[in-house]
Amino acid sequence: MKLDEFSIGQVFHTKKLKLTKENIMRFAGEFDPQYMHLDEEKANQSRFNGIIASGIHTLAISFKLWVEEGCYGEDVIAGTRMNQIKFIKPVYPEDELQIIVEVIDKKATKDETGILTVLLSTFNDKEEKVFEGELSVLIKR
Repeated sequence: MKLDEFSIGQVFHTKKLKLTKENIMRFAGEFDPQYMHLDEEKANQSRFNGIIASGIHTLAISFKLWVEEGCYGEDVIAGTRMNQIKFIKPVYPEDELQIIVEVIDKKATKDETGILTVLLSTFNDKEEKVFEGELSVLIKR
């Protein structure tokens, strides 16, 4: 979709993705090697009572599921910023995540492009919000 095809207030729902302990540990081992993501014994003694996903992993999954909806398609040029990133609740193995995406702003630029901003709200299968963040992209008009 091009910028002009989106409307402020428009909402999209992504497909769901279930996390496994193996997914969480593999991601954390490479990108966020902290005990709460990798060391089951220490994680069980923490305030989380077990292994949790990295917030960066949750952000990446949220972005992935939104992109896979295919709305941007070939019209997206590049990401420009992320704002108001909030890691609200921990994500555990076997949580199933789904993202609700709302168009919150769009601005045409001088050329044949514009900036589209969406709010990504990520929920687990208990319908608890676990993540929220604004994503802006440069996109064709």
